[in-house]
Amino acid sequence: MCGIVGIFDTRGQRAIDPALLSRMNETQHHRGPDEGDIYTEPGVGFGHRRLSVIDLASGQQPMFNAAGDVGVVFNGEIYNYRELTAELEGLGFAFRTNSDTEAVLHAWEAWGEACVHRLRGMFAIAVWDRKQQVMFMARDHMGVKPFFYAVLPDGMFIFGSELKSLRAHPGLSREIDPTAVEDYFAYGYVPEPKTIYGGARKLAPGYCLTVRIGQPIPAPKQWWDVPFKLHEKMTEQDAAGELAVRVREAVQSQLKADVPLGAFLSGGVDSSAVVAMMAGLGSEPVNTCSIAFKDKAFDESEYAATVARQYNTNHHVETVDTDDYALLDTLAGLYDEPYADSSAIPTYRVCQLARKRVTVALSGDGGDENLAGYRRYRLTMAEDAVRSRIPPALRRSVFGPLGKYYPKADWAPRVFRAKTTFESLARDLVEGYFHGVSIMSDAMRERLFSDSFRGRLQGYSALEVMRGHAARAPTDDPLSLIQYLDMKTYLPGDILTKVDRASMAHALEVRVPLLDHKLVEWISGLSSSLKLKDGEGKYIFKKSMERHLPHDILYRKKQGFAVPLAAWFRGPLRQRVRDSLLGRDLAETGIFNVAFLRELVEQHESGRRDYSAPIWTVLMFEAFLRKELEGAGA
Repeated sequence: MCGIVGIFDTRGQRAIDPALLSRMNETQHHRGPDEGDIYTEPGVGFGHRRLSVIDLASGQQPMFNAAGDVGVVFNGEIYNYRELTAELEGLGFAFRTNSDTEAVLHAWEAWGEACVHRLRGMFAIAVWDRKQQVMFMARDHMGVKPFFYAVLPDGMFIFGSELKSLRAHPGLSREIDPTAVEDYFAYGYVPEPKTIYGGARKLAPGYCLTVRIGQPIPAPKQWWDVPFKLHEKMTEQDAAGELAVRVREAVQSQLKADVPLGAFLSGGVDSSAVVAMMAGLGSEPVNTCSIAFKDKAFDESEYAATVARQYNTNHHVETVDTDDYALLDTLAGLYDEPYADSSAIPTYRVCQLARKRVTVALSGDGGDENLAGYRRYRLTMAEDAVRSRIPPALRRSVFGPLGKYYPKADWAPRVFRAKTTFESLARDLVEGYFHGVSIMSDAMRERLFSDSFRGRLQGYSALEVMRGHAARAPTDDPLSLIQYLDMKTYLPGDILTKVDRASMAHALEVRVPLLDHKLVEWISGLSSSLKLKDGEGKYIFKKSMERHLPHDILYRKKQGFAVPLAAWFRGPLRQRVRDSLLGRDLAETGIFNVAFLRELVEQHESGRRDYSAPIWTVLMFEAFLRKELEGAGA
């Protein structure tokens, strides 16, 4: 695990400034505190920061082949590197290390761009092939590892594991992309392939990019996608049995490490299943890490302790004050662009705890997207069942006005909170799902932005992100489609971003066996009725784990990593909210309707409305802007 950076002259062989490359590299020191190095030649520069996990004695990067004409920098882990090494040795390649990096290097020499189809793991890769005058870059199947890049006006191509490494280059324009702002206030993050800057991009999951000197830079090319190709019909019992075998195999494939290894254990289904599988694969107790909250309304530590006792793990728990809002500014620096998932706070703390015990931790991330675990899947399918029975024109004419005029009743019992449902029913499936997951609705964003900023958007809506993915989806099954949308937006943009930055801030490698691409492919072929059945999300997964986990772990009400934003904003952070949302800095951007910001603050403070999620989203945007101003000053 590590951080990578690079500079590539797309127009020739201009000199690369080693001091600049080194500064870019050192912005990511936290990703790899064990070692670091840079390499330059005319037209090409590579930088690498290393967190040593496999082959501690060798495997340093940048790494070149024996002839010195092919080099690689690589962030991640290739779990099948031993099998690859054996295959490549059979093809005549001689290995000088026992590292997965060298397997990637020779895989490029053997198979070129097709090498990515041989890799099983999480990775962001850049290969320089001097013979072909080609720079090849690729990102893993699901987007576990990040890859940022930019083409500068002078033809220099720069890349890095975090956006801060690109910002260290003076040639990068930091002009904010208006459409990324619109996306952020809908989703709470900037979805791939955009960044907050118009001049920088993310390489999307399952995409690669080949740049040749002297040729126009092509669009990135998709090399993998979730297939959603249905299996031959199987019984529920057979599906549950095979799923358990495949989950165990995915976990086993990710247990290779030459450093201490453990797991996160929240007490939820996914992390508990990963720990259960780990416990059955080794002779030593599993190292598990959990955090507890002082406020019992947010605490799941008792459930984690139950699983820890069942499998006799070396269990470590630390109690976190629920009012852990001191991290707000830390998060703004960590994520480099606006990011509004408040569960980043407890995620940061559990990574901090885990790093005291291990260097590598397995997590349960991805289970909800893979196996339809989110409550919103159940609600969306219920809405779609109604939607499918009523002609679109009638739906719009009936539910449109109901959604518009029905009062927003956050304070009322759930049965009376029908406004969002009515609004969704007036839309088609994709637009209804987008409306349901948006932090701020279309109507709220319309009021949030100033007239001048809406003019800059030129009619653009964040819905276009989901529309684009839906148009390319390999399935028309309603549940599979919304899972696919989450796999393209929420999973890489929010969940995996959160875990990567929080873990690497502490030089901790996190692996995600439930997102092993072979497992994802197989699960995608299961019937939707096995994933969501009789209102039970992750139905077949829970069935597959009944032999391994207690009923109370599998079937209790889902509880996420939450923080008490509403109370914070009416209490200890009240003045911070006023200073940030109603202060001069946001007003001077010209982006916001200041009168609406004041309405958000005052209605939330009074208790008339719960605007905690929109306020947090604006608060994190303001924190990002302050970091930007500090950087400009520096």
